[in-house]
Amino acid sequence: MSQVTEHGGGVWSIKVPIPDNPLGHTLVHLLDTDRGPVLIDTGWDDPASWDTLAAGLASLDVAVTDIHGVVITHHHPDHHGLSGQVRDVSGAWIAMHAADTEVVRRTRSAEPGTWLDYITAKLTAAGAPYDHLAPLRAARESGRMRTLPGLGAALPDREIVPGDLLPLAGRRLRAVWTPGHTPGHVCLHLEETHPAGLPGNGRLFSGDHLLPGITPHIGLYEDPDDATVTDPLGDYLDSLERIARLTPAEVLPAHQHAFTDAPGRVDALLAHHDERLTGLRALLATPLTPWQLAERMEWNRPWDQIPYGSRNIAVSEAEAHLRRLVKLGHAEAVPGSDPVTYIAV
Repeated sequence: MSQVTEHGGGVWSIKVPIPDNPLGHTLVHLLDTDRGPVLIDTGWDDPASWDTLAAGLASLDVAVTDIHGVVITHHHPDHHGLSGQVRDVSGAWIAMHAADTEVVRRTRSAEPGTWLDYITAKLTAAGAPYDHLAPLRAARESGRMRTLPGLGAALPDREIVPGDLLPLAGRRLRAVWTPGHTPGHVCLHLEETHPAGLPGNGRLFSGDHLLPGITPHIGLYEDPDDATVTDPLGDYLDSLERIARLTPAEVLPAHQHAFTDAPGRVDALLAHHDERLTGLRALLATPLTPWQLAERMEWNRPWDQIPYGSRNIAVSEAEAHLRRLVKLGHAEAVPGSDPVTYIAV
């Protein structure tokens, strides 16, 4: 199967593999500009991923050394992982929203021991059982701590400012801030007439914000030293409505495939989250910790089949939903509970 798809108008996508991940690949987009080719995302930091990216570019008569710039939709390693290597080879600039740049900076500077203490405390407060916490405590006590994911991620050298046009010669690519999946996620609106004449307002590089058949993970990315209570699910839902109002002719996501009818997909996602929040409110007829709520939520497999690390992600998503319910006045913390439990109101 070809790894490269032409989308017309000087836009291509390259399927860059994600090792040992059910998503399979990241769609890295190549955009022609008057100053040279620009990548939107880069793919996972892995030799096979690098080779696929380089081969895909070569099939378009583009060398990695030709890349003029890299625009990152968000900091996740399947999007930002190869950015530093691309910059090392080509001298390209890297642009990212400031909120996600801060996550990269914080991760790079974090000591594994400090991070383990933080995640252990978070999971303890969420009601995680002893057998889940035990490996984290053992790793901390033994000193045999794994390197943090993203520790070597490249620090961007340019900031993506919401609402601004990126400085791409001959192109009108406008940044649309769409927090939720990450704090600094951006979609990129290519303001143009669609090359195939499809009706609508240009094209949208949607990253992970809007995908044709996947509901993006909504979790927590917090500074341990910042006590601000965020509402990432609320941010995501607001961002979806912002994208629907753009009415792009076509959406070019970072996974799966290009699609049309962005407003229809937004409506489906809004309905999904409304249904899920209603279901979680029913579960909270009995007080539950975030961990207990995660155990009862519907996932793509039974809870006892979810891998260890993915359970941490699931609990983070459960907390994000709880925060939304609390903000809407549909749930509240039970006074005096430890670990804290929540109940519907």
